[in-house]
Amino acid sequence: MTRLIKGLVYIEFLDIKGVTPTVWLPEELDEQLRVLCGIKAVSLLTGEDNHIPKSLITIPFPSRNLKAIIKFIKWKDQDRRGEIGQSSLFLLFNEADDAIFYKAQKYLEEVFNELIEEIIYIEKHSSDKLKLAHIISEFQTQIDFILTDLKQKEISKRKIEEFPSLRKEGALTTENIDLKLKTIVCGDPMVGKTSIILRLTDDAFTRTYLPTLGVNISEKMIKIDGNYIQLVFWDLAGQSKFNSMRIHYYQGAEVVLLVFDLTNKDSFKNINKWYEDIQKNFKNKKELIGFLIGNKNDLNEKRLIEQNNALELAEKLNLQYFETSALTGENIQDMFEIIGKKFLEII
Repeated sequence: MTRLIKGLVYIEFLDIKGVTPTVWLPEELDEQLRVLCGIKAVSLLTGEDNHIPKSLITIPFPSRNLKAIIKFIKWKDQDRRGEIGQSSLFLLFNEADDAIFYKAQKYLEEVFNELIEEIIYIEKHSSDKLKLAHIISEFQTQIDFILTDLKQKEISKRKIEEFPSLRKEGALTTENIDLKLKTIVCGDPMVGKTSIILRLTDDAFTRTYLPTLGVNISEKMIKIDGNYIQLVFWDLAGQSKFNSMRIHYYQGAEVVLLVFDLTNKDSFKNINKWYEDIQKNFKNKKELIGFLIGNKNDLNEKRLIEQNNALELAEKLNLQYFETSALTGENIQDMFEIIGKKFLEII
């Protein structure tokens, strides 16, 4: 758990100096990275007509293999232009650890809000950068504690609940597993691939990361008709799309999940390219079972892809179609049970 946080950057929007990183941890944090945080902050606000998001947002830094959780801050200040003060706080972490921070985000929200109250008080009454640095350092300690605590609870829960019936009879071994399925999860960034897997596995802290392939690996055991099936998810993380080097990623797969965002037309159009990439690089002799997944069906008001269009594409590519919501969990458990049943029928 040491150094999951790669950096903290506090950025002020100043009348004369403009967007300025004024506090950062660690002290040796790369200057270019600090400047990049400022550029990202301006870009986000400009794109949203200077609207300050109330909740935490997460954005990627592809050139650095990093992501950031960002909290924008706004307060009334008579000494500033427009009588408004603005700033933002960036929490930087490795892209490979996105699942951990996704899992912890609901716990982080409260800690961020408490910190924001202290920041606003200091900005309004003293603007003492040493005080800001001190409370941001304490904030990092709190985040480290939360992540460590969540990890310990999750590991304890897993040990207690995983296959209780089998554990009464003896230790779980490979002989207890009737079927093991390598499942590759493909699709454009931000469509919810990791979220879908986490919704099923609820196991962010015990995932494995293969940096040479840029892949997160998760496992989930399900029981179907008396058979114990181990689903092993290979979740592509941080690589460029349609990379010809991904033959090792596809090798040995039995199931492919092609995921798109129901509110994003480009992610739907790119499904064909993902499918072609898999067909080109897939070297297994056996048939690959495929599923097309339209995620975020809870966002009805933002939906851009009609179900009929998705069903037509699924039929064209010989895939079974599901609509899911990683937010609410709709259809996710059922979908993976159907995957298991379908594979059992084949064998």
